[in-house]
Amino acid sequence: MRSLFRNLGWIFKGVKVYALIGKSGTGKSFRARLVADKYGIPLIVDDGLLIKGEKILAGESAKKEATYLGAVKVALFQKESHRRAVIQALRKEEFNKILILATSKKMADKIARTLDLPPVHKYITIEEVATPEEIEIARHYRRTQGKHVIPVPSLEVKRTYPQILADSLRLFIKRGFGFFKKEQVVEKAVVRPTFAQKGTVTISESALTELILHCLSEYDPDLRLLRAQITTEGGAYHITIFLSVPFGKELASPLHELHRYIITNLERYTGIIVEELHMVVDKITKPVEG
Repeated sequence: MRSLFRNLGWIFKGVKVYALIGKSGTGKSFRARLVADKYGIPLIVDDGLLIKGEKILAGESAKKEATYLGAVKVALFQKESHRRAVIQALRKEEFNKILILATSKKMADKIARTLDLPPVHKYITIEEVATPEEIEIARHYRRTQGKHVIPVPSLEVKRTYPQILADSLRLFIKRGFGFFKKEQVVEKAVVRPTFAQKGTVTISESALTELILHCLSEYDPDLRLLRAQITTEGGAYHITIFLSVPFGKELASPLHELHRYIITNLERYTGIIVEELHMVVDKITKPVEG
């Protein structure tokens, strides 16, 4: 209830949430400042950090985490102390727009809810602000060198995260027209995350299936998992599970609750984003005769 009132508070103040959506490694952080300038957005939420201009106001960088899953949890503000620190910093700021960087719409929505912000007002895809060639260059850079961008100067990153700082990048941006045209220098920090240095951690389909089986057995032992289909896109998971249900069992309300139960637990304990979970009743079993 308290979260709802805080959300309404931002709405009454006219705060609008924007989201820049793109798969990992497509150049979101590289173009975050350009998007923010275009829409007049003073604050950016990127990988666990709250950024204003060239300053990190609050948060923890997902780039310093030892594992990929740890980085995802930081980016989603799953640690309460981390979440509270960023929310407190937001309350001290006077702003009417904020930009969230995310790999999917669901991830952006989740971050907005976690930080007690209003629902996303506008989604902007990376394809709207970068050409296919630029996106492919960013992907190649990520694959071959494992480097990421934080949209603040390297000195700002060096103060807190010297161990991951790799380089700096300067962009020369021309603004205005004719006689009034000016050149602005924008610096971004280039970092090599700890998890990129040590390799990545992924969750296999069999491990996720085991977690789903565990959720089913905890929620309702009468339900049986026949098989699961799991795919990923843009860092988000799309899951379809096929169930066996005893004849005569009431389904409507229990399955709706089970749907939410499985998503909540998968996201809580693994740090993944479940974009879709489809549940298919594939078999009705006969009751056991006494």
